[in-house]
Amino acid sequence: MAVSDHVDLGGFIEGVRRRNPGQPEFAQAVQEVAEDIFDFIQDKEQYHRYQILRRIAEPDRVISFRVCWEDDKGNIRVQRGWRVQNNNSIGPYKGGIRFHPSVTESVLKFLAFEQTFKNALTGLPMGGGKGGANFNPKGKSDNEVMRFCQSFMNELYRYIGADIDVPAGDIGVGGREIGYMFGQYKRLTNEFTGVLTGKGLEYGGSLIRTEATGYGAVYFLRNMLATQKNSIEGKTVVISGSGNVATHAAEKINQLGGKVLTLSDSEGFIHDPAGIDQEKVNWIKDLKNKRRGRISEYAKEFKGSEFVAGKTPWGVVCDLALPCATQNELTGDDARTLVKNGCIAVSEGANMPTTLEGVHVFKDAQILFAPGKAANAGGVSVSGLEMSQNSARISWKEEELQRLLEDIMAGIHASCVEYGGRAGSKVTDYVRGANIAGFKKVADAMLAFGVV
Repeated sequence: MAVSDHVDLGGFIEGVRRRNPGQPEFAQAVQEVAEDIFDFIQDKEQYHRYQILRRIAEPDRVISFRVCWEDDKGNIRVQRGWRVQNNNSIGPYKGGIRFHPSVTESVLKFLAFEQTFKNALTGLPMGGGKGGANFNPKGKSDNEVMRFCQSFMNELYRYIGADIDVPAGDIGVGGREIGYMFGQYKRLTNEFTGVLTGKGLEYGGSLIRTEATGYGAVYFLRNMLATQKNSIEGKTVVISGSGNVATHAAEKINQLGGKVLTLSDSEGFIHDPAGIDQEKVNWIKDLKNKRRGRISEYAKEFKGSEFVAGKTPWGVVCDLALPCATQNELTGDDARTLVKNGCIAVSEGANMPTTLEGVHVFKDAQILFAPGKAANAGGVSVSGLEMSQNSARISWKEEELQRLLEDIMAGIHASCVEYGGRAGSKVTDYVRGANIAGFKKVADAMLAFGVV
């Protein structure tokens, strides 16, 4: 083994930080994976010799471009767009597009890195990528969003394709935005191909794609609880977020007999001790998707509930927790509060919503903890199935897709259990299991290709 390979974990992370200055989210994501992988590859000389972890932690390419558009008042606006293509060893790059003021190169590199392992866990042939822009669709008219999406695609179309890179939606990018971008791609290329997923059913979209991420996170939670001969039925559940993932997670929790106590947005959270049942979930979907309102309006509509401004919901006593909003929303102190209050399981519906300190708190407490790369893989799984349907020019029935989603989540859970066992612990280390299972699939493909 070359001398350069004899680097410890601290030295490796320091190298990542040095090569990526000012990118804390990316460094955090790499460290979370490397903490488990270093131990796994200790006696596996081929991974060291071919510098596999170092290569995965260096994106294949990062594309940055200017996006100019005109608002309704005739003002010219300038944003920045990116596409991070991290690794395509097992399939075309696959990952969402995010429109939000918080989008930076660091955030997108962390998401693309995580996506590489998440996609590998699904068992589908998809590499890892992510893209977006520091554009805020909130408060913008449909025409302003359309003009921005068209301008964004004017640059992005050069780098994507059905067999190259297949973007999807993410925060700030729903059916409206996907439609505008797909329309512009079609106009520019004169092709009708499955270059984007999350499309409308009228033009190649897949059934249950909207539900898939939230449902998948709950299916994974159910699988974890089953290993302890436990279930969701009768449990109280705290959920963050109120968008697509959170509302569908709440919907599935209700279907499985749990009681949802909270949902949230960037302004605070609502707490409803009576439970956010399906009728209330439907009201929130209408509020967010059609009226584009704020979660605080819930407390005015439903008596007995309260809105807590400027706070996250992790102080509410619960049995189960699903962080479904955004990265680093659940801190170490939040994790300690959840454990102290008797929470027995956490399933991440968002990408890296728990800080590294919080992850360590959950692992040390030996509660069931599912990282986002495993638990929220349901969305990209159905996106992968949409790619298959587009390639074959067919549409599968909802029952078939629901079965496939449950099977995929069960398969991811089994992979995590296979690699996540620890001596002396009765609880699977799902973080370790997900990291090693995802890494091994990507790494072995990279070894097959040689040094490329």
